[in-house]
Amino acid sequence: MSEERKKLWEPSREWIQNAQATKFIEFVKKNYDTNIKDGKELYKWSVEDISEFWAALWDFTDIKASKSYDKVVENLSVFPGTKWFPGAKLNFAENLLRYKDEQLAFIFQGEMRVTQKMTYKELNKKVAQLAKSLRDMGVKKGDRVVSYIPNLIETPMAMLAVASIGAIWASCGAELQARAVIDRFGQIEPKVLFAVDGYFYKDKAFDTISNAKEVVEAIPSIEKVIVVSYVSENKPDISSIPNAVHWDDFISKEDLKEPEFEQLPFEHPIYVMFSSGTTGKPKSMVQSAGGVLINHLKELILSTDLKRSDVINYITAPSWMMWNWLISSLAVGATIFLYDGNPLYPDPLRMFELIQKYGITIFGVSATYLHTLMGQGLKPKEQYDLSSLREISQTASTLSPEGFEWCYNQIKEDLYFNSISGGTDINGCFAGALPILPVYSGELQGKALGMKVQAYDTEGKPVKDQQAELVCEAPAPSMPIYFWGDDDNMSKYKSAYFEFYDALGINVWRHGDWIVEHSDTDGITFWGRSDATLKPSGVRIGTSEIYNVVEQLPEVVDSLAIGLPDEKGNVAVILFTQLCEGIQMTDEIKEKIKTTLRQKASPRHVPAQIIEVPEETIPYTFSGKKVEIAVTKILRGMQVANRGALRNPDSLDFFEDLRGKI
Repeated sequence: MSEERKKLWEPSREWIQNAQATKFIEFVKKNYDTNIKDGKELYKWSVEDISEFWAALWDFTDIKASKSYDKVVENLSVFPGTKWFPGAKLNFAENLLRYKDEQLAFIFQGEMRVTQKMTYKELNKKVAQLAKSLRDMGVKKGDRVVSYIPNLIETPMAMLAVASIGAIWASCGAELQARAVIDRFGQIEPKVLFAVDGYFYKDKAFDTISNAKEVVEAIPSIEKVIVVSYVSENKPDISSIPNAVHWDDFISKEDLKEPEFEQLPFEHPIYVMFSSGTTGKPKSMVQSAGGVLINHLKELILSTDLKRSDVINYITAPSWMMWNWLISSLAVGATIFLYDGNPLYPDPLRMFELIQKYGITIFGVSATYLHTLMGQGLKPKEQYDLSSLREISQTASTLSPEGFEWCYNQIKEDLYFNSISGGTDINGCFAGALPILPVYSGELQGKALGMKVQAYDTEGKPVKDQQAELVCEAPAPSMPIYFWGDDDNMSKYKSAYFEFYDALGINVWRHGDWIVEHSDTDGITFWGRSDATLKPSGVRIGTSEIYNVVEQLPEVVDSLAIGLPDEKGNVAVILFTQLCEGIQMTDEIKEKIKTTLRQKASPRHVPAQIIEVPEETIPYTFSGKKVEIAVTKILRGMQVANRGALRNPDSLDFFEDLRGKI
């Protein structure tokens, strides 16, 4: 075990005893012919007896179904395209609305101005009223209903109403540009659009009425627009939006206690999820209600150890699959803390103030957020009472080993750090954690339960202790059931995930992540997207290997690494760096970056050029991932098809100006 991957946390005997994963192991031992002893043996069983694992999970998580399944899975060798839990009838919303009491379902905080709360009893009533109004206007199962509103309570309320009917939901946060929304929603021809009058960011109100108007005018299938009032004190003027009505005027006033739940097959669609679209038109991935439900319950209950007593938050927006994941916490009966706005405003430790105020127990973040706090030398534990906090969940980009250690040193020593990685494609994780295993710096604890994950080399052979492609060798319920508009042969679907190793005669899902599986701990380190890896001197290195070193330097705020061919045809690493305010790039700083990379990584990691960039110039997706491919395409003279897919689309202008100058 190298010093960089040291053990940071070991669960206590009491913690292990109380963990949901331990209870699941006991359940499996009692009901199946197995003698599982720990988390590693549980994973092994989950991928060797896939059918029994998902059957056990169905029972343990108490999935509500009006009709049970005939079998767990039709044929695991049909990949993609096998059928899960045929014969079952259920409703996604009914499973999320099983609690109807006075416990808080939601606490909402909109930066500094708006605070709201809603109980499970109130939530059931509001969803019932909204569902009735949607039914009355003609929404039926299979119709698409879309949302273009921020992370408000109304957003999950609308999703649940739509799901109760059996209609299909898709969402984009209000921060997306209208063109990006049209590129997504236009593909699926929605009947209804939920919109909003605006949103707040750094205490500034942004009007979105004109954006909603542009979307509606571009998508002729939209018959009704329901507008939520958020930034306006009074009802805003929505007369410019065709077929628009205010939320308060649309929702039924009948005294309904709970919704009617349409009973549907396990594989009936619930979500259309969109890829980032940074390299072309976003893919429209259709996911099943049953598949998303059982996968989310697996991850929330077993991996996150979510309980009814928890208050859970993730810094997310409805454009990102972590929003869908977070909302499934309702099925466990926990309280969801929704935050909308800039989590670093008006103070970088704003979220820790809210953890103290609302007793948040599980705090979900991106690596970028943690690296930002660490880079500023902040110490949350010295300013706030974080006694309620028992877990941090981290995803999006890769967190450095130093980032792991910073959390234990500056947030809380006794903390379950749950680093996870997966994708929008599966609405969940390929790798993650179990709360009954230790945490090592820079590592995800292991492979996600039920996900037959391996690291493959270029010859399609499983390898350990070296960088390789993340693949999944067997189907899982939350994988897309199809792509919207794909042909009968699932050509787009197969092209997206199955072509890479097809030439070798190997049928596996290749996800596009560059990982190392460690033989000593069974943990996994992620090194970035495999299609963004660099090949200086013909040796592949992950971009995160560079970021994890460079962004520890006190002078550096952010960075982006790409590879460009030099005059000899070799790949030259180009490093773009944003420096701290008041610091300018000098030869001394460049030499410091190169020396540090040479010492802490290798000579291959040393960039051929280091270029300073202004603030907000490193491009990011809405899920907080750096966009190396778009910059590479620009500098190689190609066009980037969909700027609206970026959180900061104007950042690409800087690189456009550099074209031909590097």
